[in-house]
Amino acid sequence: MHNVLIPALGESITEGVISKWLVADGASVGDSTPILELETDKITTEIQAGATGVLRRKAAEGATIKIGAVAAVIEPGAAPAAAPAATPAAKAAAQPGPAAQKLLAESGVDAASLKGTGKDGRVTKGDVLAAGSQQPAASGQQPAASSQQPAASGQQPAAKSGSTRRRMTPIRQRIAQRLVQAQRTAAILTTFNEVDMSAAMAMRKKWKEGFEKAHGTGLGFMSIFATAVVHALKKYPLVNSQIDGQDIITPDGVHLSIAIGTEKGLVVPVLRDAQSMGFADIEKAIKGYAGKAKEGKLTLDDMNGGTFTITNGGVYGSLMSTPILNPPQSGILGMHTIKDRPIAVDGQVVIRPMMYIALSYDHRIVDGAEAVGFLVRVKELVEAPERMLLGV
Repeated sequence: MHNVLIPALGESITEGVISKWLVADGASVGDSTPILELETDKITTEIQAGATGVLRRKAAEGATIKIGAVAAVIEPGAAPAAAPAATPAAKAAAQPGPAAQKLLAESGVDAASLKGTGKDGRVTKGDVLAAGSQQPAASGQQPAASSQQPAASGQQPAAKSGSTRRRMTPIRQRIAQRLVQAQRTAAILTTFNEVDMSAAMAMRKKWKEGFEKAHGTGLGFMSIFATAVVHALKKYPLVNSQIDGQDIITPDGVHLSIAIGTEKGLVVPVLRDAQSMGFADIEKAIKGYAGKAKEGKLTLDDMNGGTFTITNGGVYGSLMSTPILNPPQSGILGMHTIKDRPIAVDGQVVIRPMMYIALSYDHRIVDGAEAVGFLVRVKELVEAPERMLLGV
């Protein structure tokens, strides 16, 4: 007999929730068969059987289980064969006759609760009538008014409102804790600017097809902003730093956390050493992470070590927002939806595709001038993408 243990998934993870059993109790499994989905406060992962045999669950779906605990056992052998299909006679017994069928529909009697007295156990009209006389009137029928009831006032009774209670998932609990932690421990300020997206959109339109043919991936705005952020962080390194006690730690490289929305909450996989990545590298990495996030296959390694975060509320239609820091990072850039707006260019009012961008930063380490300078640099680079190639 083989015990399926909940594996260690990271130093800080002590328990998880069995969010879904992927295999029925008593089913045959193979060594590499995924049998359950485990959700922790950081990741969701699949646990494999680890042996061949018959699965016996030892914990219920939705249960919280400790790391190292037994989730199931795999017994040697194979699952018993399925029961043989019902004979034609048995199938007929389960079906009421035509007259009984019509009466069942009118009376609301549950056919499954009846024991048929007809040929081969078929439910008859008499069986339905007998059952109907023993149960209360259908809920759709209103009882006659009592002579002692007061006359109707003409007002309908107020409908009862309801509510649903469900436990927060571990990931959602962790998100809540980290957001509150950020608000309590950092001096968060947000500065805003706006970007004329004309040049970036024209570049994307011109090179999108050729880029995809050359690199096998699409050209999106995220790679443009990610590259602009890398260049801006080189000029303003404190925005890429963090506080550790009384020290300021500034990494040698830029490790960009890219916020990705999932059904269970926001996850932030990391583009490590983004300063060494080209547009195609960034697009492929983000696409890969998005696929893993959708399938619940992101690992702790994928999400550790970020030094700055980019989040794009524009995909949901957000016009402007104040993003919250991703501790222990000191900066996060918020992108937003692109809207045609009138702006002044060379003394003329013109319509341009504009995007608001926001930088939330920890004022304990980043001064206002540095934060504004960083955001202006991002704006300059996105409005003239050729600068990122020329280094100006």
